[in-house]
Amino acid sequence: MSNKQLFDSSRRRILKAGVAAGAAAAFGPWVWTGRTASAAAYLPGITLDPATIPQFLNLLPNPLATAFKFDLSGTPEIGMAQTTAQILPNGPATTVWGYSGDAQADGFPETTFPGRTFEVQAGQSLQVQWENNLPEYPKPGAHHLLPVDTTVHLADIAAGPPVVPHLHGGDTESNSDGLPEYWWAPDENLVGPRFVKTLYDYANSQEAGTIWYHDHALGITRLNVYAGLAGFYIIRDEYDTGQPGNPLNLPPSPYDVPLAIQDRIFDLGNQLFYPSDPALAAQLFGPADYPDPTVFAEFFGDVIIVNGKAWPKLQVEPRKYRFRILNGSDTRFYNLFLDFSVPFLQIGTDQALLNAPVATTQISIAPGERVDVVVDFSGLAGQTIIMRNNAPGTFRRPLVIDPETTGRIMAFEVSVPLNPNLPDPALPATLRGGPGQPAPISLPAELGQVSNTRQVFLYEGLDELGRLKPLLGTAEGPLDWFAPVTETPALGSTEIWEIYNTTPDTHPIHLHLVRFLVVNRQRFKVKEFMPGPGATVRLQGQPKPPAATEAGWKDTVQVPPGEVVRIVATFNRPGRYVWHCHILSHEDHEMMRPFEVLE
Repeated sequence: MSNKQLFDSSRRRILKAGVAAGAAAAFGPWVWTGRTASAAAYLPGITLDPATIPQFLNLLPNPLATAFKFDLSGTPEIGMAQTTAQILPNGPATTVWGYSGDAQADGFPETTFPGRTFEVQAGQSLQVQWENNLPEYPKPGAHHLLPVDTTVHLADIAAGPPVVPHLHGGDTESNSDGLPEYWWAPDENLVGPRFVKTLYDYANSQEAGTIWYHDHALGITRLNVYAGLAGFYIIRDEYDTGQPGNPLNLPPSPYDVPLAIQDRIFDLGNQLFYPSDPALAAQLFGPADYPDPTVFAEFFGDVIIVNGKAWPKLQVEPRKYRFRILNGSDTRFYNLFLDFSVPFLQIGTDQALLNAPVATTQISIAPGERVDVVVDFSGLAGQTIIMRNNAPGTFRRPLVIDPETTGRIMAFEVSVPLNPNLPDPALPATLRGGPGQPAPISLPAELGQVSNTRQVFLYEGLDELGRLKPLLGTAEGPLDWFAPVTETPALGSTEIWEIYNTTPDTHPIHLHLVRFLVVNRQRFKVKEFMPGPGATVRLQGQPKPPAATEAGWKDTVQVPPGEVVRIVATFNRPGRYVWHCHILSHEDHEMMRPFEVLE
């Protein structure tokens, strides 16, 4: 595809919409098609109407409950397996994929959805023996639980579902990182072109934080995660111990509750539905030569699930709770807020605590991001507080949200008597830099180590079948996965990456291996930019420093249209890694590129 074609708005006819949520579209340099879809765009006779699903009946599981945590003694054997889960409050259980392994206590099935939680200590290494125990035929006559578009750049499904676990946010050696070409089929009957091993080493050489693990197999990540292959990985250290009386006065267990927010669609039998029909694609995206099944440009579900339960509730005491919020959705962004203007006190970002708590009434979170918050329910005894969502979507034109379905996340019932045996102390004014606290985050100190600045770009075009194909690249143009590696930081070097977004979407960009700080954000003249040899960028206005809520260690950052976001990172391990958009449908087709840290 030529650069002219890439920016020719007359060719960019594809309406980028979600089946259930009804996103509107933007093309070319933000020329609108004008088409929209209903906020309740379920498929009558095929999928469940989300308005008919009872809400706030499911009790929320706590991923840090003892029975929901892996027993990590020795070398744990953890497998990917097929099971059923009661996601919806009524009717049949749903067939899903999850992770199996020994738990610390009884109370949940052997295989859980989401996967059980890893709770580890910083600096204590862990080996995990991963096993692909999925059936070769998860559905009769099919090598996957969901329809697979084999026209995308894809792991081989001939021997059953390919998988490879990725520790998102982990400071992990290359061969244990879960890179997309390192996959293996059930019983290792077929392996990827870069497959090395299934015994993974996790150094845990990082401070306390909320990271997570999920599948990352090539071209099929969106399907494997949608089927259920994801879970929390919580790192503790001497400051953030999870125990009463911890140095930072953070809410301890059982008041420390991770929340994995995802969206799904269900068919009339309560089973997972994933859109793949060419006729539906033509209706939503415009006419083209779609294969059957076909990949969709993005995916929006119409049922919100948290920790594997549709619209659950959590019964709480009138005291402070810590919520580690993960956006585990394919495409959907969330803008979260609470009834009665109850504030969030944000204490951390993707990978660690902030320098100080930040009070806010709204939390913006993109796929792959985590936000660590404290909510104080004191004085709210007897009330029910709903966590709501009004995110505008990934696009410059707002996503249509149904306030009665996709506009709701979960409920908190302040109905449990206050436990007088566990103190509820006030949070400190600072979380870092004081006595008994970790060292402060210093952006100037990181910038003082920079040895190189590189520019990378986000693009959108069309594939050979006329479908949207988002790509990464350089100023010279977009690059496919198999193009030679262009990002080769030196081992131990600190670099600034300038990430330029030429597309109409906001993309959450994730780098494996590293943690980074946001340096600043700045507009640029995207309509004047033409990729090619000697291409230049015309900046607009002055750089803006990161918001207080993103001024911490991160591994995923939102890059809005027409903006350059600058990040600074140190590349501390050698080998091959990847960077990609964490909209899973974009990552699979094919907004992902390798980078290599050179010794």
